[in-house]
Amino acid sequence: MSRLAFIGLGVMGYPMAGHLAQAGHDVAVYNRRSEKAEKWCAAYGGSHYPTPREAAEGAAIVFSCVGNDDDLRAVILGPDGALAGMSAGAILVDHTTTSAEVAREIYALCQEAGADMLDAPVSGGEAGAVSGALTVMVGGDEQVFATAQETIMTFARAARLMGPTGAGQLTKMVNQICIGGLLQGLSEALNFADKAGLDGRAVIDVISKGAAQSWQMENRHETMIDDAFDFGFAVDWMVKDLQICLDEAARNGADLPVTEIVKSYYGEVQEMGGGRWDTSSLIKRLRSSD
Repeated sequence: MSRLAFIGLGVMGYPMAGHLAQAGHDVAVYNRRSEKAEKWCAAYGGSHYPTPREAAEGAAIVFSCVGNDDDLRAVILGPDGALAGMSAGAILVDHTTTSAEVAREIYALCQEAGADMLDAPVSGGEAGAVSGALTVMVGGDEQVFATAQETIMTFARAARLMGPTGAGQLTKMVNQICIGGLLQGLSEALNFADKAGLDGRAVIDVISKGAAQSWQMENRHETMIDDAFDFGFAVDWMVKDLQICLDEAARNGADLPVTEIVKSYYGEVQEMGGGRWDTSSLIKRLRSSD
């Protein structure tokens, strides 16, 4: 078993780091709020440190899962950042959803320091992190991925190398573009069913067995019908992710008209006070306009 480090014990990172510890690894953790790190250590063992640099010292693989580009730079770079504590040959595996640009920036700095890096955003939400069934989209060098893959699979059901550095983040953008469009379509469909006097649950039971089926339909229709959204992937994070998609599209020339509309709809949900609601709360803006 290896000495590992995990930087960021949020909704996703906390259970992901837990799976590593339960697999027998010696896991050092850092979290901005130290009480969360103390709680994690009480549950899983391991050790916590006051800086990312100290947590990363001696670790074969340093995992990170924080909020955005700036958060990632804050915990990886600088004199107290994880990179300052990483040994030559150590691997940074970043699970944050960020721009491809920052992934390439940090990869280059890791290379200068004699370390390696994989950008490895995940899909599956909190439930996938807790159950150890995340899907991991990876960008980086093939040999580095081969070295880290078995450890990544401790909390994943699938992990695939998508291409060079940045490809993991680009693949996650594709994922978020799909989810945004699917949830808007599902919201409109359920609202339409209600207006038509149909039993929404009965409708989904039928159409989910055909071409309309999706994970969002199977796992979110009940709570959408019940108007329950106090769980899951927050609207605030989806707005951040969709802006990353739109920024990348501005660079590569892709046309994302639906994504742009859906992002504006999520902005309306935020104005309704729903920044922490699950992303399936798009249906609430339709109901509020009735």
